[in-house]
Amino acid sequence: MVGFRYEKWDEDLLRKLRQFASLLALFHHLLLQQNGDVDEALRVMRRLQELGYIDKNVDLEQFRRSLEEAQIITREGGASKLTVRGERFVRREALNQIFTSLKKGAFGEHRTPHGGEGGERLPETRPYEFGDELSDLDWERTMHNALRRTGAELALAERDFEISETEHTTMCATALLVDVSHSMVLYGEDRITPAKKVALALAELIQSSYPKDSLDVILFGDDAMEVPVRELPYIGAGPFHTNTRAGLQLAQRVLRRKKHPNKQIFMVTDGKASAITENGRLYKNPFGLDPKIVSLTLDEAARCRRGGIVITTFMLTDDPTLVDFVNRLTRINRGRAYFSSASRLGDTLFVDYLRNRKRRVR
Repeated sequence: MVGFRYEKWDEDLLRKLRQFASLLALFHHLLLQQNGDVDEALRVMRRLQELGYIDKNVDLEQFRRSLEEAQIITREGGASKLTVRGERFVRREALNQIFTSLKKGAFGEHRTPHGGEGGERLPETRPYEFGDELSDLDWERTMHNALRRTGAELALAERDFEISETEHTTMCATALLVDVSHSMVLYGEDRITPAKKVALALAELIQSSYPKDSLDVILFGDDAMEVPVRELPYIGAGPFHTNTRAGLQLAQRVLRRKKHPNKQIFMVTDGKASAITENGRLYKNPFGLDPKIVSLTLDEAARCRRGGIVITTFMLTDDPTLVDFVNRLTRINRGRAYFSSASRLGDTLFVDYLRNRKRRVR
């Protein structure tokens, strides 16, 4: 017999749990803003409490000890730092925040009418062909065909067999390009933190749900460089120009090494290409869009297309000149462009990624 034990509802416990969850979310956001500096994130929390944004009765020192007990942070050499578990917490929290923000039903958009191997069964069927898996036989349609052909006598023939179509899925190699130029933090607008949050969440999604997919993160400023996933909490924008061309070049080299049939570039930027590398030297022009820089960057987008790599650009500004540049890049590559605010970046990028997993994007 199943028994239930009822206890008095503890409203105070619920309040404390909600309070801790709120503090944890704030700590996560500040940690990304402070490029993974745990002590600085906690200092900002104390300052927010002094200013009245955090309840004065909240024990932030106890909160810090709770993080240590949960092995999210540790103390080494007089400074606090994230543990390996803490770095995983940062990725998981980013993933949870983005999934929570997505509208109900958003993931229904990723289905496609194309059939393929390895997915869920679709209602459509087709005649059996040599080499098809017998486990995919639609027995109801097969029996119906046999009865109709023989006039109610059950005698199967090869032409009676029908196979259930399955939802098309394909392994996907994604290069995520994150703009770390000075413009990502210019005029007091923080664009780099949501970009990092998206990269962390996408990495966690792939590692936990799509282990055969790959994600490579590339930062581009004056030049481009790969960074491992575990380094993402610690990156930040710098005093750099925007060498979009270098980012696309490195992404192509990275994706050429992949054996995945589906390859794509996701680029998070404000769209202002202001530098290129020529003969080992940086040619830069931060004033407007330099024709030479624009031309060579667009050439690189065309080269991506010839290599079967589609570029999806997530624009974080609505400046008409920059929007026009991104539209030209998109047309040349035959890719996609989303003009998104920093707060909506996670929604658009995740829906697009999940949709692309169900189809070839070439």
